This record gives sequence, C-alpha cells and structure tokens, in this order.
Amino acid sequence: MVSQMTGVDAPQSEHRDLFDVAVEQFEIAADVLGLDEDMRKILSYCQRELTVNFPVEMDDGSVQVFTGHRVQHNGGPGPTKGGIRYHPSVTLAEVKALAMWMTWKCAVVGLPYGGAKGGVTVNPKILSQNELQNLTRRYTAEISIMIGPNKDIPAPDVNTNPQIMAWLMDTYSMTMGYSVPGVVTGKPIVLGGSEGRNEATGRGLVYAVQSGAAALDMDLSKTATVVQGFGNVGGTAARLMAEAGSKVVAVSDQHGGLYNPAGLDLAGVTAHLARTGSVVGYAGADAITNDELLVLPCDILIPAALENQITAENADRITARMIAEGANGPTTPEADKILYDKGVFVLPDIFANAGGVTVSYFEWVQALQAFPWTEEQVNERLKQIMHRSFDAVYEMARKHHVHMRTAALMRAIDRVAEVQRLRGIYP
Repeated sequence: MVSQMTGVDAPQSEHRDLFDVAVEQFEIAADVLGLDEDMRKILSYCQRELTVNFPVEMDDGSVQVFTGHRVQHNGGPGPTKGGIRYHPSVTLAEVKALAMWMTWKCAVVGLPYGGAKGGVTVNPKILSQNELQNLTRRYTAEISIMIGPNKDIPAPDVNTNPQIMAWLMDTYSMTMGYSVPGVVTGKPIVLGGSEGRNEATGRGLVYAVQSGAAALDMDLSKTATVVQGFGNVGGTAARLMAEAGSKVVAVSDQHGGLYNPAGLDLAGVTAHLARTGSVVGYAGADAITNDELLVLPCDILIPAALENQITAENADRITARMIAEGANGPTTPEADKILYDKGVFVLPDIFANAGGVTVSYFEWVQALQAFPWTEEQVNERLKQIMHRSFDAVYEMARKHHVHMRTAALMRAIDRVAEVQRLRGIYP
C-alpha cells in the first residue's frame, strides 16, 4: 500500500488487463508450489467486488456522477486491508489486481490481513477542496457496507492523503454514532495516525534495498540510483537512499524527469517541486523523459509511479543491477523473464513496498489499544519485519531457483492457502 505516488503514464505499446497479469503471476508461483486445482480456483478469484456510481454536487451547483470500486480479494487471514486511489485510469480490473496483490503483500510480511483495494475514476487535481471532500464523503457512504475496523480497513494510495482519510473516518463514524479511528489508517496523527506512517513505504523500500545490497555484496556508497516518480514514495526513497550513501542521479514525475550523472541536489529538486508543482525545469540537471529514465546507466532502479512501466519493449535495455519496486505492478511478466535472464535482481512490489501496509498495521494496533508508539519504535519494528521477510523470500528463491517475485508469491500463497485449508469451506 502506497500513498500519493506521483503518476506516470504507462507505456502505450502494451495494453493488458492488470488482473490477468496478477493471475498469471499467481499461476507461475502456484505451479512451483504444486498448489492443488481447488485452491487455485479459490485464490484466483476476488471474494467481493462492489462498483458504485454516485452523484456529487460541484461548486457551480451542477451534479456529476462518478464511478468507484471497492474489492476484497480474500478475507481468510483476517480483516481485509488496502488503499483507495483517485485517478482517471482507475478500472475494476486494476482494483481487483491491486486487491489480490494486497493479499500477497500482507502475507509475505506476515500481517494478519487479507487484501482489498478501492478507487474512484476521477482526476482529483481539477477538483476544489470542497468538491474533493464531497466526493470522498459520498464514496465512503456508498462503500460503508463493506468497510469497518474489524472488516475492511482503507488507507491512502495514489492521490489520496491523510486529510482524505480523515474525511473517510468522520463519515463512517457519523453513520455509526461514535468515533471509529480504526476504520482507516494513514490518518493525521492527531486523529490517531501513527508516527512514521507518511514515510513508511519509502523507508521500508530502502530497508529492502539494504537487505538486497547485502545479499549481492553491493556497497551502497558506490552505487547510482534512479527513481521514477517523485511523490511520497519516490521522494522519500530518494532522500533515504542518498542518506544511505547512494548517488541519486535521476528522478521524475508525470511531466518528465531530471538527470545529472554527478548526482542531484535533492533538497533543491524538492524546493523546485514545491514552487512549481513539478521537478521539470530544475536548473541543476538535464531534462529527460520517463521512458529515457528507465534505461539510464545506474546500479539501482526504483520505479515508484504506476503499473506497467517495465515491459518486454524496454526490459532488455535496463542497465540497473537491482530494481526495487515502489509502485504496484510496474513490471510485466514478460519483462520479469527478460530481467531474470539478464541477471537483474528484482525486489518485487509485494515485498519491497510493504512498508506502508506494515506501518498501517501498526497504526491499526495502536488504534485498537488506544496506545501510541514513538517514531523510533515504529521504524525499528518496520526494519525488523522487512529484513526478516527479505531473508525468507531470498531463501525461497535460492531453494527453488526462481526469481524474487515468484519466491515472494510462493511464500505468500502458501501462507494464505494454509489459512484457507485450516478454515475450510462454510457451510
């Protein structure tokens, strides 16, 4: 689960139903596991899918109807968990894929959650704050039959943030008649949010990179890093990679990118972004496109934008030794094969960007206990989980001679399948 990632348009040459990609990845791992046919049937479907079409009153008095979705993939391990995104490209197929990936993401790091996801097909950047609030509250009312602190817990994702989670929590609480802080995570701290949540996905990603670098005997102080997407996840990851000693040579957002082989001044880029709304135009680097950024010479590539960025068309031109997926689904199965054959070490999304949902779990626990943790406690527990999960996935990959995505999926699917077997089928 990721919050406010900077969007990048997916390459237009490859149009695939994202849920088909998710199922294909599942089947690859299921084959290696030898998963039985009945369990494949259960886990390759989403348990619940809700589509809502709802009116929103705009500032000029007109009414627009928006389409939203909430999907729960599998509730066997516990309450379902997953973000809500606002983006023009949101489709039911995308939300279903993201819900399935959330199930695996929670399982691979050992959280007692199933996977869910939600989204509204909208460009939130053209809405006023009042229109955004109206849309959020109406969407929340429409999906309230599915969510709850012990049922399904939303969180921020692309183009949603703590304020939107606050409106969602308040709307749900009003229908219940009392405050329910545990219904969402990623809230403002004053409403029960967790210290460290805002940076959790990017921080967890860097912990994953550190584990990967140790396994590959890479010295981060001698590496060059490229980051696609300079939103919450990519921006945090870039800063923390620089603090870890890596030279960040390129970053981008939906408008384009920057490249300086000598290393970027990230503080300057961040200030320019705050002033102009984009990294484009920063004077201390050369302008590049997002397509060019992916194939720049580097040691570590962090795609932290949207899905389907690394495809069969560009995978063979990628020079990075390690790819750490900050986004969900940035690499297609065809590209995975090419990268594996090239010896590129991929830290897959369901592991690498699990820091967000992990700290969301911490936030949920704190809400249930009404007992906050310090940021140091949050970060230390996150580090332990990410390092421990890497070790387990890496061992699976070496044991079965598969790439890390398949290994992570195997670990996750095996856990969820065991839960399903133990619980059985009701009635």
